Amino acid sequence: MAFTRRRLEGKYDIDDFGFDPELTERLLLAMLRPLAEKWFRIEVRGIQNIPEEGGALVVSNHSGTIPVDALMTMVTVHDQTGRFLRPLGADLVFRLPLVAAMARRLGATLACQADAERMLTSGELVGVWPEGFKGIGKPFSERYKLQRFGRGGFVSAALRTGVPIVPLSVVGAEEIYPIVGNLPTLARMLNLPYLPVTPFFPLLGPLGLVPLPSKWLLEFGEPIRTDAFDEAEAEDPMLVFNLTDQVRETIQQTLFSLLLERDSVFG
Repeated sequence: MAFTRRRLEGKYDIDDFGFDPELTERLLLAMLRPLAEKWFRIEVRGIQNIPEEGGALVVSNHSGTIPVDALMTMVTVHDQTGRFLRPLGADLVFRLPLVAAMARRLGATLACQADAERMLTSGELVGVWPEGFKGIGKPFSERYKLQRFGRGGFVSAALRTGVPIVPLSVVGAEEIYPIVGNLPTLARMLNLPYLPVTPFFPLLGPLGLVPLPSKWLLEFGEPIRTDAFDEAEAEDPMLVFNLTDQVRETIQQTLFSLLLERDSVFG
């Protein structure tokens, strides 16, 4: 009741990006927590690699047909560290009515270098999924094979701000909505990057949107420091490429290791 009263009276704080910490904690994270704990049974490793304070960039593989992995990472990081993970979202998110405003309130901002640098400079924990739609929209046959990491804009942002890069490998998200087909013509008509076909969607209608209860593993790798570099080195394309490749290879090799440990997708 007190929460509702504060909302109605406008007695709550938002930052320059529109982030509303109270709404995020009381609404989004509270709704996601049962899914993370009971449905996906998320196991976390290496959480100590996330700094207790100050700016840092969490870089993760991306999968799952829809970005459920980003939401699960947000609730996991908050519950394990007490920090809010501020995701960098695709421009499609911010073109959708209602969704754009809600995304801002829940801590997201546009995946561009300027916004990333502003957040990192102000000491925020920022999350980025460089594979983008190519990652979450890839067919099931290519599961756990990382797609291209773009042009390394996230590395440039880290170099300019001197924050550590924390690689994150997520196993389990690939199996929640296995993509067995795509409807590209209809996707173009709807201005979507892809329109997936899974074993249960659209065949079962709304029931096909229920994710399969795969067991998830999240492993945060050792931070890759950038504070030893000069800010000007963020303009060096070879350095940016090498660091981007290092982050990508770290995540890929960790994924392979975690998959070898896994006895069952749902175990």
